[in-house]
Amino acid sequence: MVRHTGNEENSISMKLQVRQLQANDFIRWLPLWRGYLTFYESTLTEQTTQTTWQRLTDSQEPMFALGAFTESGELLGIVHCIYHRSCWTIGDYCYLQDLFTSEAARGQGVATALIEAVYARAKADGASRVHWLTHETNAVAQKLYEKLAARSGFIQYRKILRL
Repeated sequence: MVRHTGNEENSISMKLQVRQLQANDFIRWLPLWRGYLTFYESTLTEQTTQTTWQRLTDSQEPMFALGAFTESGELLGIVHCIYHRSCWTIGDYCYLQDLFTSEAARGQGVATALIEAVYARAKADGASRVHWLTHETNAVAQKLYEKLAARSGFIQYRKILRL
């Protein structure tokens, strides 16, 4: 689920470096990940968090994480993506699963920069589509997303089998 609560009508007011997160970025990633979980009123076990981080930083996994950094190295936002097969295309789809920016960075173009970086990465990796979900009440994010992608019109159904 992607949740963005800032207003990104303004352009990036700071220079950002968007790059793949690496194992040594864990300490900077963890507070944003916890902020994302808190925002969604969710909790995960420490084992799930550790496994998620290991998968995101393992080049053999069909997942990746990007971070938006200031020139001084502060991590302002994160995005997590998962590649998966499709019956409709030869190239994989790229599912943008999580997107979160620090409160102070909202409205500064960080989410836009992260999404654009996902597009570039997915295209370079041969993916045929990037897609994501957001909550129906997330009007602020939808305003941004409608500038960056087309709404599919599909409604999601789910049944939790286990966590």
